[in-house]
Amino acid sequence: MGKFLRIFFGCHARPDRSFYWKGRQFPICARCTGELVGILVGIPTAILMGPMSIQICIVFMLPLVIDGFRQLLTHYTSNNIRRFVTGLFFGIAFVSGLIHFHNVCVLIAGRVVRYVFGDTASVNNAINQFLFYGIG
Repeated sequence: MGKFLRIFFGCHARPDRSFYWKGRQFPICARCTGELVGILVGIPTAILMGPMSIQICIVFMLPLVIDGFRQLLTHYTSNNIRRFVTGLFFGIAFVSGLIHFHNVCVLIAGRVVRYVFGDTASVNNAINQFLFYGIG
């Protein structure tokens, strides 16, 4: 499972940037742990409350981007709590971003299908079944 998580998140799993439980290192770093928890929190949140707007998604993702680039480009070193929190916000926003991306793809595909098969009620019904209207 740990190897899968490192591959899925593209994680370096550096010991100095990871959490430990009972002397054992987590399989992914603190930031990726936050992203995973954020995704797990974001899914039921999006189902119950609907996805965040694109603008809110960007605001939630910016701290991770800023913190990551700040570490990359300067001598600044973040701490694991900050990495976890920025990852958490990013993960929550990532779920909403995927929902918006999915809906855009379905709408584009729907235009192609309507062009090929015509703008009929059955075509429109099929397209609407693929949209996340209930949560987006």
